[in-house]
Amino acid sequence: MIQRLDVAVIGTGNWGTTLALVLARGGRNVTLFGRNQAEVEQLQVAGENSRFLPGQRFPANLGLAFEPALAAQAQVILLAVPSKTIRSNALQLAPLLAPDTIVLSCAKGIETGSLETMSEVLAEALSPHPRGLIGALSGPNIANEIAQGLPSTSVVALSDDQAGQRAQSLLTTTLMRIYRSSDVIGVELGGALKNIVALGAGICDGMGLGDNAKAAFITRGLAEMTRLGMARGAHPLTFAGLAGLGDLIATCASPHSRNRRLGEALARGQSLETALAQLGQVAEGVNTTATARQLAQHYNVELPIADELYRVLFEGKSPQQAGLDLMQRDPKNELAGLQGLFA
Repeated sequence: MIQRLDVAVIGTGNWGTTLALVLARGGRNVTLFGRNQAEVEQLQVAGENSRFLPGQRFPANLGLAFEPALAAQAQVILLAVPSKTIRSNALQLAPLLAPDTIVLSCAKGIETGSLETMSEVLAEALSPHPRGLIGALSGPNIANEIAQGLPSTSVVALSDDQAGQRAQSLLTTTLMRIYRSSDVIGVELGGALKNIVALGAGICDGMGLGDNAKAAFITRGLAEMTRLGMARGAHPLTFAGLAGLGDLIATCASPHSRNRRLGEALARGQSLETALAQLGQVAEGVNTTATARQLAQHYNVELPIADELYRVLFEGKSPQQAGLDLMQRDPKNELAGLQGLFA
């Protein structure tokens, strides 16, 4: 009889590979799942993920596989794939899932069209799997640092606290401390919306606007994140935690941040297409800027930063003009603008 996996990590990108590495190093029974047999064989021969994490050798106890049936029986499934493929991956797992398997999205985005968070997408695709077993893993997670063995923290968000405790226990290692939360929507939106702010922070850096401007931009970005999160039913204090402020700081400051690097390229005058091609990886903030703007319009929430970034990304507005327009908005009362956020 095959031993049941502690954790199945689906997705061999930067973050999925990192999660598999840190959990295997922590002694968990974990397998990293690729898209097909050819990809898995390539990883096995190389003994590492040469594309995303060259030099980070796979531990002997890290399994590699591609069969959905094996992943579906794990105690915890981590879906570390781009947000646009979450639904298709979940549909493959749906008829195979063990009834007590916890399924966590590690993608930080909002689905185009439905405007649903990843856990909402999973709940639909995995129905009738219990909603309390479907959630998210998020936080300040710069994959390259974690793969190098540097300490990190994350939040596992599940509405069922017993399931949250089970996931917390399985995912915590000596170098990755896991907190838990029942505010699934808040944790997810914190992870998704901070990518918009990181794009703008990169533009600040690329334009050489200085630390004062960047600090102000990040702070006002956090206010926007919180306003939209509350409109969707999130707890405001979640945005002051690891999945909000913590992730925001890391993504806006780290040279490894894809969204910040993309913003820098845009500030230097590159087109979005050229900048994305040079990046060579998914920058979730691009699609999230569009979906967050649609959400804001639906809930009548003001998002001036997201609005200006949308115009830069999709309407050809220059970053320089967008910055000027933000600075020249009508004067506001800061406390009035924040009223109700922490009531």
